[in-house]
Amino acid sequence: MHTQLQDKKEFAVGVEVNLEGKIALITGASSGLGSRFAKVLAMGGAQVVLAARRIDRLKELRAEIEAEGGAAHVVALDVTDYASIKSAIAHAETEAGPLDIVVNNAGVSTTQRLVDVTPEDYDFIMNTNLKGAFFVAQEAAKRMIQRAKGDPKRQHRIINIASVAGQRILPQIGVYCMSKAGAIHMTKAMAVEWGKYGINVNTICPGYIETEINADHFNSEHGKKLIDMLPRKRVGQPQDLDGLLLLLAADESHFINGAVISADDGMTAQ
Repeated sequence: MHTQLQDKKEFAVGVEVNLEGKIALITGASSGLGSRFAKVLAMGGAQVVLAARRIDRLKELRAEIEAEGGAAHVVALDVTDYASIKSAIAHAETEAGPLDIVVNNAGVSTTQRLVDVTPEDYDFIMNTNLKGAFFVAQEAAKRMIQRAKGDPKRQHRIINIASVAGQRILPQIGVYCMSKAGAIHMTKAMAVEWGKYGINVNTICPGYIETEINADHFNSEHGKKLIDMLPRKRVGQPQDLDGLLLLLAADESHFINGAVISADDGMTAQ
């Protein structure tokens, strides 16, 4: 069925991407990039499963997607809780169907010098950004592998959202940088081990992207000084990642596996 969202997808991204029949789980979908990723995949024709702790916000997002003609489901997920991960993915597949695409987007950070990091700070970041991402991917992959054994031609996609901070050290977020560097190597390990089952695992490393979470910072004096140091003296917008996300989610990306792709306006090229 042709929907309003499908009418918009060519205009939004400039290319035809067909994700009809695909089921996509997006973690951290309650705000920021996760919310945008969910809308874009729905725009491409996928049924999206919105996963996060803030169920009220997920329900609002579901209503927005459905109002545009898309299909969305809501599941509660705390990526720091292994039982929650297993329950959420089981619920997602019961509600929507077998997962074809997972976008591992949930992430947190703190701002402090390394000498001030407490064990609680360290665990807060690592348990979400690395451990949580690993076990979300693992639980999804277990199911994908089982399906691949019965249907070797079936394609699956896991897209881990890392950061340029995983490729270079940024001030006062050292543990965050460490967690995202780990996510990059995690992606490569998964790509090597799971590729034979038709599971492509890739990483997007965004640069500075303005969202509702950090907009005030970028408008502050310190934020403006930071922007002035960037190659083209600007930050990105969530929609600047649309094309890359759709490429990695699509069947046409079957030869892209284990890739670490920066979308940072040249920041890491300096």
